Amino acid sequence: MTAPRPSFPSGTILGYPRIGPNRELKRAVEAHWSGTLDATGLEEAASRLRRATRERLIALGLGGTDSSIPESFSFYDQVLDAALSVGALPERFAHRREPDGTIGSAAMFAAARGEGDAAPLEMTKWFDTNYHYLVPEIGPETVFALSNDRFARQVAEAKADGVSVRPVLVGPVTLLALAKATDAAPAGFDPLTRLGDVVAAYRDLLRALRAAGAEWVQLDEPALVSESLPAGPGALAAAADRAYAELGGHADRPAILVSAGYAQLSPEGWRALAAAPIEAIALDLTRGDVPEQVAGLEGKTLVGGVIDGRNIWRGDLDLAWQKLERLSARGAASIAVGTSTSLQHVPHDVSGETDLDPRLVTWLAFADQKTEQVVTLARGLRDGRDAIALELAAAAAALADRASAPGVHDGAVRPRTASLAAADFARTDYETRAQAQDAALGLPVLPTTTIGSFPQTGDIRRARARFSRGELAADQYDSFLRDEIARVVALQEDLGLDVLVHGEAERNDMVQYFAENLDGFAVTRNGWVQSYGSRATRPSILWGDVSRPAPITVGWSTYAQSLTDKPMKGMLTGPVTILAWSFVRDDQALAETANQVALALRDELADLEAAGIGVIQVDEPALRELLPLKRADQPAYLAWSVDSFRLATSGVSPQTQVHTHLCYSEFDVVIDAIAALDADVTSIEAARSRGEVIGDIARSGFAAGVGPGVYDIHSPRVPSVDEVGALLDRAVADLPLRRVWVNPDCGLKTRGYDETVASLRNLVTAARAGREKVGAPV
Repeated sequence: MTAPRPSFPSGTILGYPRIGPNRELKRAVEAHWSGTLDATGLEEAASRLRRATRERLIALGLGGTDSSIPESFSFYDQVLDAALSVGALPERFAHRREPDGTIGSAAMFAAARGEGDAAPLEMTKWFDTNYHYLVPEIGPETVFALSNDRFARQVAEAKADGVSVRPVLVGPVTLLALAKATDAAPAGFDPLTRLGDVVAAYRDLLRALRAAGAEWVQLDEPALVSESLPAGPGALAAAADRAYAELGGHADRPAILVSAGYAQLSPEGWRALAAAPIEAIALDLTRGDVPEQVAGLEGKTLVGGVIDGRNIWRGDLDLAWQKLERLSARGAASIAVGTSTSLQHVPHDVSGETDLDPRLVTWLAFADQKTEQVVTLARGLRDGRDAIALELAAAAAALADRASAPGVHDGAVRPRTASLAAADFARTDYETRAQAQDAALGLPVLPTTTIGSFPQTGDIRRARARFSRGELAADQYDSFLRDEIARVVALQEDLGLDVLVHGEAERNDMVQYFAENLDGFAVTRNGWVQSYGSRATRPSILWGDVSRPAPITVGWSTYAQSLTDKPMKGMLTGPVTILAWSFVRDDQALAETANQVALALRDELADLEAAGIGVIQVDEPALRELLPLKRADQPAYLAWSVDSFRLATSGVSPQTQVHTHLCYSEFDVVIDAIAALDADVTSIEAARSRGEVIGDIARSGFAAGVGPGVYDIHSPRVPSVDEVGALLDRAVADLPLRRVWVNPDCGLKTRGYDETVASLRNLVTAARAGREKVGAPV
């Protein structure tokens, strides 16, 4: 006889930041990579971090014995973890398996970062967030089998401390939906056809988790909310129906919670999960609504994701309560309160942000405060609304205070956006501009450049820290930065690059730097959020109307230009990316906020041009990132995002060459929007995907300048001249020669100088060889 399943807790979070409040994981992992911390030391550091997380969540009010605490730890990426746990290690890293055939940390890091001539797994954005996941490679030849016990060991570790955790895994449908075919797979192969074999491996994984003491397991299936994946909602729902009929049909497993965050669960997916023999479903009720009542919910728990896992605003708890009440009418056995997604997308704790305006702090909720909100609403579910009346009133008061605070609405900003006309969004035609720019710049065929930043060395970071602490005077810091810029310019001259950059030594981050110089923003001291692997960013907080009180970049760009006769690019971050990589106000339409940022940048472009900077790059790496997961919402987004870029860049003359940069996205989805930006040159990530985007660009008829990246900067590998040349040959074969540029995939901020110099020398050598092939001057 099957034992009854444990009840689900009244409140939970779907995941927690794993980098540590002081980025402890980053330091441990990078120490391991550098050889100063061995594998045992790395595991011990991770264990301490996991234990501290459990203790913190219990202190915040989650139960230690009811599976309300998720175990969502990862050394690098949750998609990579799931893929490797069921054996999907690319053949080029097979030698990194342990002697018994299992897949350990050595293989994991090799697949994530690359090794020698073996390129790492491709990296791209996790749905519409700034988190980057590693794309599994799956083909007919992939052998699926339970290949490590990492998840089970983490459950047992917590159990030994007296805590019953809920392990969190990417679900089998999402794992396959996000995968790409291996190079050995036949044309048109769909990884989703391997569902039966993957589910069999997951069945063994669930059995191992149960044996380790897990009472509940969380399987994340955000693929079921997306309308942008190749399989489509119907096929994905059918896959979920098959997968969970199989997984749920086995008795020797934990109770199963399937979560579907990031948007509204598709109607097909909702019906499939409702009918499946699983115990609970978690729904995103911040970017989705309470779904209709369907059959099959009678024995299930519905977890209402009413606390937004992706922003830092305190939110409306009364509205969240109303959604839970509506959810309770859907006929489920019980309801619980949760976050809409994992809290990996927000910082740890706002209480340590002593540099922020205290009034602003009362409007905010980071991961710890969101956990407390979940605990509050869960108490309301147990004890009634009156039991949490004070907390609901406090949240409402914070919302009212925020709406009336100075700067939230700026009377000098609003009239300017309201008076915009069509002419503010348009330049003259591209061919006219191209002729003017060719004459002004005199660049060779296959011109070489970089994306903007150069390595941020320890010396740079230490100087910035000393300046911020008041240990370095302003004139001393300025002198240090000028010396660094002069060194970077001289290096580029020596390398033979054609269009130079100043290296951005003065910038801590490509968004935060602008946020610090624009009104309407605040920046945090410890608000770190994982971007990929060991890398984290500190998203700025866009809380009010945006304006530019003074020029931001002009002085640095003009100084750098004075050091060389070659063109010097002015470097700006575009409006969409500033929004995407900040925590943006949620009290007005994004289009209005984007136009405010665009007008501030438009003023900056005008000042750069007036100062003699003839090439200006406005980076938009996040253009694809914010694309809504629902098709019906995409046209409006593409319209305002394109318009905001054009508003920022359309005030300059035809001979000023406007560049933009995009990275880590499926560009075929937004290729028309990229063309509509009307930039003169667009550089695009292409190296890690081995130039796949080049075909999309060629088929689209893209007519302007384009630089498909030929050097993957997210890996420490130095690409050979032949490797760079092969990607360049592909670009020249498919695209108009006079429009092809040669550049890395992204900025060089995270790389070291040795690998950067070696890689750029190879890039320049390959470009010159390319010129020789077509008979152009070298």
